[in-house]
Amino acid sequence: MKAIVSVRDAVKNYTLGNVVVPALRGVTLDVMAGDFISIAGPSGSGKTTLLNLIGCVDTPTSGVVEVAGKDTRQLSERQLTELRLHTIGFIFQSFNLVSVLSVLQNIELPLLLQRELSTAERRKRVMTLLERVGIREYASHRPSELSGGQRQRVAIARALVARPQLVLADEPTANLDSVTGQNILDLMKELNRTEGTTFIFSTHDQKVMANASSVVRLADGKFVDQIGRAHV
Repeated sequence: MKAIVSVRDAVKNYTLGNVVVPALRGVTLDVMAGDFISIAGPSGSGKTTLLNLIGCVDTPTSGVVEVAGKDTRQLSERQLTELRLHTIGFIFQSFNLVSVLSVLQNIELPLLLQRELSTAERRKRVMTLLERVGIREYASHRPSELSGGQRQRVAIARALVARPQLVLADEPTANLDSVTGQNILDLMKELNRTEGTTFIFSTHDQKVMANASSVVRLADGKFVDQIGRAHV
């Protein structure tokens, strides 16, 4: 099976004034296409930093991060933007929805940026996803008119609308009640199974970890271990 993500000895340091703060200290990790992986660890362990490197939001201080066979250090800003737009979907803990746009327009945004589909094709794909995440009737609503769980479903639909190979989710069930959180997990598991989409989560949630095909544990910016599970 081919690795969609390959991280080799990734180091990431941040400079605060005269102080260098190490966020990652030589992490090595392979993620295979179709994996459903959870990255776990306490606050400050490097989970979000690792997601940002994989998501081409940031580049390593040293080491190699390859996504879909491309070494992110060798790419220009434009090429990194193209990789994010066409290969990666993001689900943020804070949703990051555009408040002045409707649910439909929020989900449609990545397709507008890609400029590959007609208006009719875009609308058809968005409405199909809205149906799939169970909020079709809220297409014309603004994010402020939705519950936290509904906004999370919009964020998931937006992450998936461009049919990315890889979806990165930072604490996807945070601030959701247990029933809604499980429904969100079930939806992502279904998409992983039916579409072959690779999911990588950063989480503290034991339920998310229990649903993962494997759990990668970090501590103090270092790889601790990877506990494998059969797909569920």
